[in-house]
Amino acid sequence: MIRARRALFGRTFPVPLFALSVLGGCTSSTIAVEPTPVQVAPPEAPSPYPTARRGDVVDDYHGTLVADPYRWLEDPNSPETRRWIEAENVHTHAWLAEVPERALIRARLEELSNNERFGLPEARAGRYFFTYNDGVMEQSVLCRAPDLESEPEVVLDPNDFSDDGTVSLGGKSYSEDGRFLAYGLSDGGSDWRTYRIRDLETGEDLEEVLEWIKWGTPAWTHDNAGFFYARYPETVDRMRATVKSNKLYYHRLGTPQSEDEVVYEDLLNTSRTFAPMVTDDGAFLVIYASQGTSRNNGLYFKDLRDPDAVVLHLFDSFDASYVPIGNEGWTFWIQTDLSAPKGRVIRYDLAPSGGQTEVVPERDEALEDVSFVGGRLFATYLSDAKTVVRMFTPDGEDLGELALPGIGTASGFGGRQDDTETFYTFSSYTTPSTIFRYDIESGESTEVRSSNVPFDSSQFVTNQVFYRSKDGTRIPMFVTRARVSGPSTGQPTLLYGYGGFNISQRPRFSASIAAWLEMGGVYAVANIRGGGEYGRAWHLAGTLQNKQNVFDDFIAAAEFLILSGVTTRDRLAIAGGSNGGLLVAACLNQRPDLFGAALPAVGVQDMLRYHLFTVGWAWASDYGTADDPEMFPTLLAYSPLHNTKAGASYPPTLITTADHDDRVVPAHSFKYAAALQYAQGGTDPILIRIETRAGHGAGKSRSQRLEEATDRWAFLVRALDMQPAFQLQ
Repeated sequence: MIRARRALFGRTFPVPLFALSVLGGCTSSTIAVEPTPVQVAPPEAPSPYPTARRGDVVDDYHGTLVADPYRWLEDPNSPETRRWIEAENVHTHAWLAEVPERALIRARLEELSNNERFGLPEARAGRYFFTYNDGVMEQSVLCRAPDLESEPEVVLDPNDFSDDGTVSLGGKSYSEDGRFLAYGLSDGGSDWRTYRIRDLETGEDLEEVLEWIKWGTPAWTHDNAGFFYARYPETVDRMRATVKSNKLYYHRLGTPQSEDEVVYEDLLNTSRTFAPMVTDDGAFLVIYASQGTSRNNGLYFKDLRDPDAVVLHLFDSFDASYVPIGNEGWTFWIQTDLSAPKGRVIRYDLAPSGGQTEVVPERDEALEDVSFVGGRLFATYLSDAKTVVRMFTPDGEDLGELALPGIGTASGFGGRQDDTETFYTFSSYTTPSTIFRYDIESGESTEVRSSNVPFDSSQFVTNQVFYRSKDGTRIPMFVTRARVSGPSTGQPTLLYGYGGFNISQRPRFSASIAAWLEMGGVYAVANIRGGGEYGRAWHLAGTLQNKQNVFDDFIAAAEFLILSGVTTRDRLAIAGGSNGGLLVAACLNQRPDLFGAALPAVGVQDMLRYHLFTVGWAWASDYGTADDPEMFPTLLAYSPLHNTKAGASYPPTLITTADHDDRVVPAHSFKYAAALQYAQGGTDPILIRIETRAGHGAGKSRSQRLEEATDRWAFLVRALDMQPAFQLQ
């Protein structure tokens, strides 16, 4: 139980010390990190920051009293919070405006982003559908064409839905005959989607509007009469209310949402979420049942040919990951990590007399994804965080590797089982994204679309290095920098990390990172534990009571970069978003002496209350919650909000968030910024940049992305004392 209390007569309560071991390159040391849920005294000097009132809220967690003086900042719409937001933004933008190079950075980012961009083609009913951006559009448009050479026709333009480009396309699905498009719109970056249905023959939308949708993509029945989709109950507060009780519905065209039929629900497990899929032959509805963000899931089936068929709970123990790949009649191919931490493919016969057989056994590399296209399996593996694509027959015969243009990341390989082609993209830290068409019969890849980004990739090189973390674990890291003939040391370096939820950090091109490289910066990405780079064990080694491993891995990466001469402490910045924002803030608290600057973005900063907002409860598989007396001490030991130390000297820090973020609510960043500003004993700035009309990141307009990247690099130019090297073209 958690009981809110008030501090008695202004008195505060002592908190015990927690000892954390930190590796310093080839040496190790132990430091005492003192969580300060109640800070006993303000800084002596007058604060240069906007006033943030310190309240007297104190919570009781299993007998431990923890203050939450900025609880009032959890309400993003209160007049006091709005005044604080406005004042903080004024303060931050005034500081950034003093960077003389900001205009140059903005102009170069504009050049790098002003180029045509295409999405992967998707074939349907004899036409190709894909997204397109001419380089200056705020949001990409949706197009179709009879072939890849013809002039495309725009079928949906999200820019028509708002004047400022902040309404984005948040999901799409085509009917089997290609006539209807179900599309979801996100307003201001929200995870909530409002779905409409467009008749692509007339260009007009049907009357019905579908709301209260967040995740998944509609799955059409092959009679083109309607589709399956998942939605939540209506809620009053979209920004903060806890989201549960997901249900699967069927929507029939031409009818209001109120008449939609409930196809599946689980009244005993209201935290489960359902994603529908219809098999290529139209015979089965496949229901992917997930429990929060855990990779363990259930897999259910329903025969759509039988109106009296019931849902079959084929995999319902939630003991492993089960991802449907494709089927031939009652036989299904499934990707799983059951008894295979790095993944394998099995074949399962739904017939009563059937069973399962292993088709593709586990390998040394982690299996990321498998698709069933053109009569073969395309299996995407990670080999030390780099993509390897292997092909197999449906019986598991190895057909060899698909040759890629180089070392980097390939993704895509979608399509139907009777297709003769598939498409994929390839990119790396120095190679802009290129789309390829793979001819299944000939086995040849042909370039379809390439990016005309004005960036000379030959001037830069990416090397993969390995270093040891505190416990001796070998961690890979990509380091991208200018290609120089002689020694180059002490360069401004940005170290990026994530470390959670089985999400792998793979080489990908970014126009903003290209600008950073041109400015003379080094870009390092550490593939720390908590991700999926080496399979299930790698992920679990960075979760729950093992979460400190993630921070140790990241700190060790920073010390490796310093000890190897790539950079110095004063020229090393760290960055990460969402779970990576937690990573950056936790490491900043634990080792403020190690970094020259920090950029925690949309981070989970209050680890004691994160699960009380929107979908925060879903992250418990990685974090645990403070409701659990066994997890509470672990969470308190690293929670960024509760481990700022009054009087400590923190490096320049730019916290970023958005007022419409309904995934990691902005209160996390608001409260952490106020606490860090209050604690700062040094002279370096603690800033917060609060985007308006934006959410967790997806769906931002082109202008918003450019302004945010400009402010990020301008901040580092001033914080790291850089002299940008690039010139406008």
